[in-house]
Amino acid sequence: MDIALGLRRATMINGTGIATICGDRTQTWNEVRERVARMATVFAANGVTRGDRVAVLMLNSDRYLELYLATAWTGTVIVPLNLRWSTAENQYALKDCGAKIMIVDDAYLEEGQRLKADFGAALTVFHTGEKPSGDIHDLEQAIAGAALSEAVENQSADLAGVFYTGGTTGAPKGVMLSHGNLVTNALNALAEGLFGFGTTYLHAAPMFHLANGAAMYGVIFNAGTNVILPSFTPVGVLDLIERHRVTDVILVPTMLQLVSDCPDIAKYETGSLRRIAYGASPMNAALVERTVANFPNAKLTQLYGMTELSPIATVLHNEFHHGAERERGRHLSVGRPTFGVEIRILDPDGAEVPAGTVGEICVRADTVMLGYWNRPEGTAKAKAGGWMHTGDGGRVDGDGFVFLADRIKDMIITGGENVYSVEVENVVTAFPGVAQCAVIGIPHEKWGEQVHAVIVSKDGRELDTEALVAFCRTHIAGYKVPRSYEFVDSLPLSGAGKVLKRDLRERHRR
Repeated sequence: MDIALGLRRATMINGTGIATICGDRTQTWNEVRERVARMATVFAANGVTRGDRVAVLMLNSDRYLELYLATAWTGTVIVPLNLRWSTAENQYALKDCGAKIMIVDDAYLEEGQRLKADFGAALTVFHTGEKPSGDIHDLEQAIAGAALSEAVENQSADLAGVFYTGGTTGAPKGVMLSHGNLVTNALNALAEGLFGFGTTYLHAAPMFHLANGAAMYGVIFNAGTNVILPSFTPVGVLDLIERHRVTDVILVPTMLQLVSDCPDIAKYETGSLRRIAYGASPMNAALVERTVANFPNAKLTQLYGMTELSPIATVLHNEFHHGAERERGRHLSVGRPTFGVEIRILDPDGAEVPAGTVGEICVRADTVMLGYWNRPEGTAKAKAGGWMHTGDGGRVDGDGFVFLADRIKDMIITGGENVYSVEVENVVTAFPGVAQCAVIGIPHEKWGEQVHAVIVSKDGRELDTEALVAFCRTHIAGYKVPRSYEFVDSLPLSGAGKVLKRDLRERHRR
């Protein structure tokens, strides 16, 4: 259970095969392995040793994939940073995990320079790209002069990555995933028939996000081809599918909607696409129909999970989207547990509820995270009783199909991104004139949900929302900033004094 084994296997079974295609640059698996082995020497020369954290702030690229492999090769720990974070959020994550080195690309060179100035000698920053690096180390130059290093031997329980996800306490939480977690998830995906030998996979989802990692590790272990789109655009997706005969892609429903509604979609030859996997939020029936019409050769597969599960928990295969299975309502589920995953629906006391009864979805598997970085209490709560408590409400039918109900945690999913209301509320209430604030998700035709703030002002008057938006953008990522605002005299409260967010949501569903 070693991620580096995936690279060694790829070079053994398909060494001269195409590993990565990024822009005009194409590399074989043998070439990727050589670069990874040289990168390992660069890490060591800069004092990076086993267990040290390596942060990455880059757009999708072949270099990003190499860094996932180079950290495994050296026994170091990758920390992918969210591209949509503010500088303050990046600072928090870097300090929280104690990153020793960070790699940035052209798009984030200026951010890298700011962070280098903030952390000084505590953080070594490298740059890869076409722009002059200035006072930041040039990674390509360093690799060119480096010797080859042998891979370390990783054990299943060794930490492979810290993946930050939204926090209910107002700060991101670092999810610790082991080599065993990530390899098991990759093997589960392969066992489900995903990313088979000969796959040409399109990295359209962001590479910092583990939803993309669900495919990436599987493609590595099966020595497939990785076609990489730096950042998502509908035309970019369609163009690369046509040019490189892409067979597989993972997209969130918002992305699928944008691709399906692209005015020029008919101009592109997309018949090579044989599977579209989707997740992060449900996909409505109309979008399923448009997707099937636009990509008739592609099978739809829904994946449900979370970062803490490495990330796949359940799979809904193509046959359940159509025909008799659809008539039975199976398309409304998120599928059945994947291999080695056990799911129970538990009540607040930790007791299993009968089939068909809604409770909290809890998971036990070798893919469950090691824990949250530096958060032993949060880890103990999340893994209480030996089960990962997802915070999602749901039910299981008599045939093992899992149906999502309402979310137990106050999490908003907008465009496939998780937003935790408490984090946003902490920022909004810091704005002058705000007395109280409740942040909820309300329906949005394009994004699934949009972030909505219900505000009680100190003097009862509406506030300058443009100034409030500008204030929020300096503290949190743009996708977390409320898109709409509502000013009220008071918030609905329970007998215990808690805000009844379900009542607020209900107002927007009538």
